[in-house]
Amino acid sequence: MAEELFDVRDDGRVVLRLSVSPGAGRSLVVGRHGDALKVRVGAPPERGRANTAVVELVASVLGVPTADVQLVGGETSRSKRVAVGGLEADEVDRRLEAALDASENAPGTERVTRRHI
Repeated sequence: MAEELFDVRDDGRVVLRLSVSPGAGRSLVVGRHGDALKVRVGAPPERGRANTAVVELVASVLGVPTADVQLVGGETSRSKRVAVGGLEADEVDRRLEAALDASENAPGTERVTRRHI
C-alpha cells in the first residue's frame, strides 16, 4: 500500500512526501525512496521550473487539476511535500499504487523501483 507515502491533514487534503530528481530526461514516477515517492522531472531546478513540473506530474498521476495540487514544503530542496485536494485518501492510495505498478513495467526504469532504497 502507498499510504505510508502521505499524511492526511485535518482539512482533508492529502500531503505527499516526494524525493525529486530535477533535470531528468523525462518526468515520471520512479518508485519509493524510504517514506517518500521518488519522482524525476525534466525541468531544471531554476526559477521554480522543477517545482512547477512536480505539481504538474503529481496532478497528472493522480488525475486531478493542477489547481488541486500545491507545494507546501521543500521549495528549494529535493525533499518536497505537496498537498492534494479533491480526492479521498483511499483514492490517492489506489492511484499511487497504480502509478508505482506502472513504473515497474515502464521501459528504461530500474527494476528495483518498488524496493525501499
